[in-house]
Amino acid sequence: MLTRAVETYLAVRRAAGFALRCEGSLLKGFAAFSEARKQHYVSTGMAIEWAGLAPSVPQSARRLGMVIRLARYLRAEDDRHDVPGAVFGAEKSLRPTPYILTLEQIQQLVAAASQLTYRICAVNYPTLFSLLACTGLRVSEATQLRFDDVTPDGLIIRCTKFRKSRLVPLHETAQKGTPETRG
Repeated sequence: MLTRAVETYLAVRRAAGFALRCEGSLLKGFAAFSEARKQHYVSTGMAIEWAGLAPSVPQSARRLGMVIRLARYLRAEDDRHDVPGAVFGAEKSLRPTPYILTLEQIQQLVAAASQLTYRICAVNYPTLFSLLACTGLRVSEATQLRFDDVTPDGLIIRCTKFRKSRLVPLHETAQKGTPETRG
């Protein structure tokens, strides 16, 4: 019974656009774990026991979070399902507070990078750090740039974090070294 309920829950979530690859297999594992112990409804004790089998506390918190979402969904139609509390803490750790560099710090970083021993590093790293500072690109976006991505209109960022492309305009001072402006 719980296995069928998990399948229905996953189908609804996937229809809403969630991939749920890892979560799907874990929830199926939870259903099998519960049914092997003759539990056909989500119970707090069973959820905590199953989540506690994870190798670390953050993984236990993540597993329990999955069961909590499942239990909320199932409880809407059947109040025999318990919604356990988050006894292992938050699923996700808080993001660190970003540190924003001053203009002087950026200049120092670029200058230090240009003093590197290897020629390729002394050329590429100052360019990379300057590009990150003036455009706000993610590091992965900047490192995946190709020569053809530099256009007179700006930088074409392909396959971004959300699998979309976008154009990042460049200030004329940043365009001084682009192929179109050199010649």
